[in-house]
Amino acid sequence: MWLTVARRGSNFDQVVDAGTSIGAAQRRAVPLAAMTLAAAILVVVQTGIGMVVNLYVTVPSHHPGAKPANYFTGSLHSVVWAIASGPVPLAIHASIGLALVLAALALAVRAVAARTGWVAFTSVLAAALVIGAGFNGASFLDFGLSVSSLVMALLALGALTCYLVSGYLLASRTIRR
Repeated sequence: MWLTVARRGSNFDQVVDAGTSIGAAQRRAVPLAAMTLAAAILVVVQTGIGMVVNLYVTVPSHHPGAKPANYFTGSLHSVVWAIASGPVPLAIHASIGLALVLAALALAVRAVAARTGWVAFTSVLAAALVIGAGFNGASFLDFGLSVSSLVMALLALGALTCYLVSGYLLASRTIRR
């Protein structure tokens, strides 16, 4: 049984017993917790596949989008090439990266819409970090600089940290009876 911890001045309904209504804010927190866990797992999987790519895949220096005059169009061509024609681990890494960006944005929008305060803040920050990691991944494809790979990994770890904090904040709203 779950018992909601209600604070004065919070947006939770007061709960007297586990059988009573848990309130609108708490009902919104349950899907947010699942989405947060899914996003954290996706970041871990993405980072693991990125390690495989880093160790075992050589990105050719000449491919569509390599060394572009315009970063954004070059990056678009590089990512499309990676997914459509790149080595399999790179194609998987790029595909999961795009899915992770969509998941991070969906989670951030949901957390903001649910007015979850710090959970919304950490979710939005995580989404920004995921997007930054994606841009650095595209930059690595474009220019082949190791620093882009390092920054991508560090931003992914930052996003994972945000998701862990969000999960803790969401879990701290409920206690097992």
